[in-house]
Amino acid sequence: MADDDDRRKKIKTEDNKVKGTLVLTNNHSFSITFGELLGRKVSLQLVSADHTESTAKGLRGKLGKETPLTKGDSPFELEFDWDDEDGVPGAFLIKNRHRKEFYLKTLTLTHVPNVGRLHFVCNSWIYNEEHYAKGYRVFFSNQTYLPGKTPKGLCCYRDEELGELRGDGSGKREEWERVYDYDVYNDLSQPDKGSELVRPILGGSTDRPYPRRCRTGRPVTITDSNMESRIGILQSLQIYVPRDERFSDLKMADVYAYGLKLVSQGLLPGFQSVLDKVSDEIVGTIENAIHHKFKGVSSNKFNEFSSFDDVLNLYYGGLKVPKFNFLESVREKMPEFVRELFRSDGEHLAKFPVPQVIKEDRSAWRTDEEFGRELLAGICPVVIRRLQEFPPTSGLDPTKFGKQNSTITEHHIKDQMDGLSVWEAMKNHRLFILDHHDPLMPYLRGINETPTKTYATRTVLFLQKNGTLKPIAIELSLPHPNGDEAGAISTVHTPASDGIEGTIWLLAKAYANVNDSGYHQLVCHWLHTHATIEPFIIATHRQLSVLHPIHKLLHPHFRDTMNINALSRQTLISAGGLLEKTVFPDKYSLPMSCNMYKKWDFTKQALPADLIDRGMAVPDSNSPHGVRLIIEDYPFAVDGLEIWSAIKSWVHEYVCIYYKTDEDIQNDTELKNWWHEVRTKGHGDLQNKPWWPKMWTRDELIQSCTIIIWVASALHAAVNFGQYPYGGYLPNRPAMSRRLLPEPGTTEYDELETDQEKAFLKTVTPQLQSILGISLIEVLSRHSQDEVYLGQRDTPEWTADKEALEAFERFGANLRRIERMIDEMNRDKRLINRTGPAQVPYTLLYPSSDVGLTGRGIPNSVSI
Repeated sequence: MADDDDRRKKIKTEDNKVKGTLVLTNNHSFSITFGELLGRKVSLQLVSADHTESTAKGLRGKLGKETPLTKGDSPFELEFDWDDEDGVPGAFLIKNRHRKEFYLKTLTLTHVPNVGRLHFVCNSWIYNEEHYAKGYRVFFSNQTYLPGKTPKGLCCYRDEELGELRGDGSGKREEWERVYDYDVYNDLSQPDKGSELVRPILGGSTDRPYPRRCRTGRPVTITDSNMESRIGILQSLQIYVPRDERFSDLKMADVYAYGLKLVSQGLLPGFQSVLDKVSDEIVGTIENAIHHKFKGVSSNKFNEFSSFDDVLNLYYGGLKVPKFNFLESVREKMPEFVRELFRSDGEHLAKFPVPQVIKEDRSAWRTDEEFGRELLAGICPVVIRRLQEFPPTSGLDPTKFGKQNSTITEHHIKDQMDGLSVWEAMKNHRLFILDHHDPLMPYLRGINETPTKTYATRTVLFLQKNGTLKPIAIELSLPHPNGDEAGAISTVHTPASDGIEGTIWLLAKAYANVNDSGYHQLVCHWLHTHATIEPFIIATHRQLSVLHPIHKLLHPHFRDTMNINALSRQTLISAGGLLEKTVFPDKYSLPMSCNMYKKWDFTKQALPADLIDRGMAVPDSNSPHGVRLIIEDYPFAVDGLEIWSAIKSWVHEYVCIYYKTDEDIQNDTELKNWWHEVRTKGHGDLQNKPWWPKMWTRDELIQSCTIIIWVASALHAAVNFGQYPYGGYLPNRPAMSRRLLPEPGTTEYDELETDQEKAFLKTVTPQLQSILGISLIEVLSRHSQDEVYLGQRDTPEWTADKEALEAFERFGANLRRIERMIDEMNRDKRLINRTGPAQVPYTLLYPSSDVGLTGRGIPNSVSI
């Protein structure tokens, strides 16, 4: 107790004191000791919310006396001079005259006249006063105010803070800045290094529309003044994002650890810059070491798997690193965070965790039933549609691409529909389609000129009486050799289990999965969650004060997204980046994503609207969520609708606390500016689309906020955290194919009958890229140590409003009810699609999770 008293010894003051506790969190690195903060180098001033004084800059809240940190340790105990006539403090100013920064967590005031206790949530880095135009930072209490109801003493500070966050749109952004601004995706290329590393600029044109990203203001390239220069791969973690958007230390530690999973020197973009720091002799040694590292994985040449058992050795055997005397000296010359890749002690590099899809049954992935089930409960359950016209038609422009309609006929499928005709099956909602033909075909000719060799696929599926889907035809299409205008050439393949036909059917499913894997990663995952959410984050910080109720509602759903997106632009989606090396479209990846953005519709990101649009549900006012599912056992949709409704109920309660009428919405100037900027700047290339909500009513605000939260939390969880459980075993979900079906009469064609496994593995992703791809999706599928899940907040005092806190508690209770419901459904043997032949329970929309690779959990935000 004596030590406590010494550490928290209070500053001697006069009467009329407000007591305060200032917390500098120990969850972030301090570049200075607490002792260095003392001696009047850091000081605080309270700002009255309701008592004002005239200044050169207008009417402002009355300032209390400057209170320095003079003794103690974090948490610091303070006493502020504050009289009753000063009113209620609504903000405080903090000045840092020290040369280094520190991280401020919270300030709590007690003994406040007529109030008692006030809490300030800060969660921000405080830099030297010279970095701020005013010489100080301002923080507001956890009270909530609409713009027109802001206490007069805070109005000026509220407007000033937003002005600082908007910046002036010029100059290079510096590490300490908190400026949120927009830019196009002109930072993916390296034209100064040659044409092979040049990609189109995305955004800013009708031909290549795209959501905006955070502006960094880096210099342009020498070769092309429209392209922004890039930083070196080893400086990736220093890429600019507003300072308070950076990862916490716990998250950063995870990022470093995850980097060790990216094991391939030859495929890591820019990794050669590490090797450039050592001699040519060492470079050769490292290259040999990498090849020796994986020597035990395959008896065939290094870049091939020879059997499915060979693949299984990645999970059950591990990758043993041989003794290599010279390797230790090599490691010493490398940056610390990559040394683990080159172990010299003869120990196993940690073997890959066993993916759930093969944990219970190593061969179930090969079945048609599991193939169909994963379209409803796998990595990408958001693409399958009900077939409503036959044969399937194309929406591609026939003047550019000729005839692209499907060649699947009733003859191909008539014997696999329980005696139904195609018309009867469609009328009874029994036919469905996984259609990747149109998104891929415009790029397929170019893609097949890269190491990738693949088809554009259409897969028709039949809904069986037990509620499961089975594929009954797969169409493989190629551009016509006489040119795009000549249309497509296609072959149709139907189920078979034996001989050459059995291998071709297995390969046809693999080609469909390759299409689905690339589309999932580039469109459903990257575009529809990461990229489309970032403009909302930027606009929220620029136009909605931290005092605004909608800022408080949405803020937790933006955590870490800007930082992860910036890292993605630096290492994943850039020219020559990891994504181009691990998914089939190669350099056409982002252009394909860009083309699909033309069809993006904000309103259809609402789950009920999406299901109706895909024909997977119909409106039904008598159903609990307003829609009736066509496939009752559709795990993603069943769980998703529960989560969607829980989010919407919470948002409805919250919004109605602050907006009593539609007129309140229309009178909110910050809200009006926010929505205008989202539409005209953040998603400016689509600003004239008729589907944008007007934001005139409470219903429009509730629906829009529900969509934003759904996309950032549940939708991202559904398409992200199943990547390793299903895709970690590459035969189940290959990301690439490198040859087309062999021609009859060739040795390769004969191999389809004599060695099915070898023929399959020679077609899909090669070994080294498989290891890199598996490492990458293992990283993407993990939960970090500091994750905050849906229904949780990182601070319990995020608002002072009791009504909002009570509504949030009800939201959490609702989510816990949904967890119990999911557990119960996963035990119900009648719901076959909940687990499927591979016995993988559907938990991707289970709200809570532990740390690591769990296959469950809905983080609040797009945080990985």
